Amino acid sequence: MPLTYSDQLPRRAATPAGSHPLLKSILALGSPRQRLSILIFHRVLPQPDPLFPHEMDAARFDTLLGLLTACFTLVTLEQGLAHLRAGTLPPRAACITFDDGYADNAEVALPLLRRHGAVATFFVSTGFLDGGRMWNDTVIELMRRAPEQVDLGRAGFGVLQLDSTASRRAAIDTLLGKLKYLPLEQRRDQVELLRELVGVPLPDDLMMRSAQVRELHAAGMEIGGHTVNHPILARLAPQEARREIADGKDALEALTGAPVRTFAYPNGKPGQDYLAEHAAMAREIGFAGAVSTSWGAASARSDIHQLPRFTPWDRNQFRFALRLLQNMRRPGETV
Repeated sequence: MPLTYSDQLPRRAATPAGSHPLLKSILALGSPRQRLSILIFHRVLPQPDPLFPHEMDAARFDTLLGLLTACFTLVTLEQGLAHLRAGTLPPRAACITFDDGYADNAEVALPLLRRHGAVATFFVSTGFLDGGRMWNDTVIELMRRAPEQVDLGRAGFGVLQLDSTASRRAAIDTLLGKLKYLPLEQRRDQVELLRELVGVPLPDDLMMRSAQVRELHAAGMEIGGHTVNHPILARLAPQEARREIADGKDALEALTGAPVRTFAYPNGKPGQDYLAEHAAMAREIGFAGAVSTSWGAASARSDIHQLPRFTPWDRNQFRFALRLLQNMRRPGETV
């Protein structure tokens, strides 16, 4: 069996809670009770990616888990919701969530979570399992692998000069911005045209296999719904949106043999990516709770089907912890 990233790290004793260098600072500041911090991640790369230097990588995630397990009580989202309802949420409660279903969630993140004795919730879009690829990753990988000059005139983007990391990243940002909110079928056609014009081989192992979803479930991680095809729900007809939400749930339950009780809205901006009617659908379909990408920390007063999430962007551990604590103290409701 090949070594995982965590197998190659030096073994170390668990840090006693009271001796963590940042914990005393956090405890001295105090934190509100009955607030649940829900952190959002997508990938944990084996090594840093020059195109996306701010994307989480294994070394950073390992360090972050050390901080979180010493300073916070980590729960799955379903556990956190149960504690919120019962009024029994422990101080500094936090939930780690991953969106989309990338293979590195199982290959890189899971071994590190196990190493730290931590749990997480994984929201999986079922339509990309077993060799599929999300449209945005198709664009990213095309621009990563394209020659230094590529003619995208037929797609309406002209001739692109891709002679540096910065120019490739700029092209990615431009293309994603133009394509993101197109109707689903039009976006698929445009992405397929880009594939034809660039004409380079693309990876088919970015997303999890079904067996990896089962592995996460067997390891005690929570599996949550994230639709089938990751559409912008607000751009779909109501019956299409309901089918995306329900069919994703059904597929994951068939895969794991267990109820799927939580859901994440694709993209997740309230009023832009999903609407109140989609929160009602999630409730009616049987989800106990659902998360957005609106900032804040959840409380007993939060709409349980529109819970906020927030992940600090700081690389400095103290600033990360301080910003997370500040987010827990945000006044009022965020959704």
